[in-house]
Amino acid sequence: MKASDLKDSRLYGFIILYDMQTDFFLSALEGISDTDAHNRHDTKANHVAWLAGSLLQQRYEQAGILTGQDLKQTGDALFKDNQGIKDNVTYPSLEQYKNEWKKVSTILREAFINATTEKLDSMIDIPGMKITVFELISFSIYREANCIGQIALWRRLLGYDAMKYM
Repeated sequence: MKASDLKDSRLYGFIILYDMQTDFFLSALEGISDTDAHNRHDTKANHVAWLAGSLLQQRYEQAGILTGQDLKQTGDALFKDNQGIKDNVTYPSLEQYKNEWKKVSTILREAFINATTEKLDSMIDIPGMKITVFELISFSIYREANCIGQIALWRRLLGYDAMKYM
């Protein structure tokens, strides 16, 4: 893909990161049991199941904004409106998250390619502020890298091999 293939070339670098993070997410979750995914090691840290579901929610919300479709993940009720982690809740399985990740990632990537300058410059309300859709995408790309890094750290803390990047 070239920047000229996009309706707005500002997304070119983000799509490169997006494609990498699409694969990294799956790699970071590889082999983690659903029991371990809920382990917080007696801390208040966000566990793998919450981190993964939160990232999935973020992609679904972006896809909804860009396509105008009402798209929701299985765990929407646990994550909508930027809800934090809940104690004593069993989140959806990592396998469910991975399957939904693949589905929404295809939809969102296509939406990025077809996003117009007008759409990217449009304002949206998020709690406490107004930002452009482009600013939301910028933040979301950064947050994905951050959360995938947290999952990669959890892999090691839980005794799993390091995630693979290829």
